[in-house]
Amino acid sequence: MTRRSIAIASLLVAAAASVGGVARLRTSRAPSVPTATVTRGTFIDYMQLRGEIRPIHSVILTAPSSGADLQIVDIAKNGASVNPGDVVVQFDTTTQQRTLEQKQSELKQADSEIEKAEADLRRREQAALAELSEARLATERARLDLAQKDVKSPRDGEKLDLAVADAEQHERELDQKVAAERASAAAAVASARQKRDKALFDVRETERIIASMTMRAPTRGSITLLPNRRAAAMFSNSAPEFRAGDRAFFGAAIAEIPDLTAVQLVCRIDEADHARIQIGRAALVRVDAAPNRELKGTIGDIALMAKPDFTLWPPTRNFDVVITLHDTDPRLRSGMSASARIEVEHLPGVLIVPAAAVFQRGPAVTAYVGDGSTFTPRTLTVLRRGREEVAIASGLREGERVATKDPTTLEGGSPR
Repeated sequence: MTRRSIAIASLLVAAAASVGGVARLRTSRAPSVPTATVTRGTFIDYMQLRGEIRPIHSVILTAPSSGADLQIVDIAKNGASVNPGDVVVQFDTTTQQRTLEQKQSELKQADSEIEKAEADLRRREQAALAELSEARLATERARLDLAQKDVKSPRDGEKLDLAVADAEQHERELDQKVAAERASAAAAVASARQKRDKALFDVRETERIIASMTMRAPTRGSITLLPNRRAAAMFSNSAPEFRAGDRAFFGAAIAEIPDLTAVQLVCRIDEADHARIQIGRAALVRVDAAPNRELKGTIGDIALMAKPDFTLWPPTRNFDVVITLHDTDPRLRSGMSASARIEVEHLPGVLIVPAAAVFQRGPAVTAYVGDGSTFTPRTLTVLRRGREEVAIASGLREGERVATKDPTTLEGGSPR
């Protein structure tokens, strides 16, 4: 009996060990559900925006007017330091030099025409004055002859009267002719001078254009080459910076000399989020080129009108947002990409769970509360929703653990 009891007991122990091993195997194979703890604290919801760094004050160098597109033959390197008067961009002036030579030739021709007109004026005036002088002498002789009228016959006396009258009339006509010659010659000279003035203006204007095609730095700073929108791919936000060989139209912004002592972040916000932010809200900015530092800033301006964004189809409508930075960094450059985190909600002393722990089940908002290996669905009342966290008004208690993945979708993870 004793040996039988011992054998039976041994079989029972072996069977129990076998069952325990199977149970452990099943437990180890059962999928684990990730969880998070319900905490009480300050709920802060952030809005994430992308934009580019821009100086508040800067000098923009734009392509001058030349009557046609300009070709860049030389341009400073991006980021190069310049002093006032240093050449930043040099455009091709071949066409303008040919125009200048033509205008200078027209100016010389106009000067020659003035000299010719003035010489003709002097010649015609002298001829008219000589003729007038002869007429005056003839008038004097006729008057002297008239003094002998008393000793002449009546018929000869009448002839003397007629001779004096004819001489005086001829003198008056020649006097008028001199005035007319002077006026005509003066008009010719004035026309030639007007033509010369126009030619001189064209020469000076062409010289001004040629001088403006050498763009010089007006102040000390660091050069930032701007994007050439003509070279951008269709429906693309990015464009290569200007370089030698590119063409630019009148007024195109080629380079910038920014004042990086005061900068701002210019970004765009979707119209659905426009009402969530206000001017004066704090923001934390992280520049891609300086990821180890966050810069403090404030929303300084929000556009009142939306602008269409044609880089997406169908086009969306966005609002421009300007964030003024209170901090700066020597690594900052105009046009650098950056992200901004803007605080839109701030609720102290509330229950907080990760956004992944809240599930929508029809009209109800549900969380799965863990109790050992089982999870119980519980209906929640949400106070605020954020991108990463959710503030809970009721339905959970501080310290409880909730599933961050739906346990009903995991194998072996059926809720109670």
